[in-house]
Amino acid sequence: MNRRKKINQILKANAKKASAKLAPKNKPKYICKADRLKMAAESSSDLTAAAPE
Repeated sequence: MNRRKKINQILKANAKKASAKLAPKNKPKYICKADRLKMAAESSSDLTAAAPE
């Protein structure tokens, strides 16, 4: 691989990373399994507390 091709490859890779960083994030933030279980337990306890009957 000649020097010019290698430099262009590196510059394209850096430009691709920069544009990816600026792109909007569509994925929701990852929540670990323990936190998901904790949130589920809290929501179920809220439901039971809200409906005492």
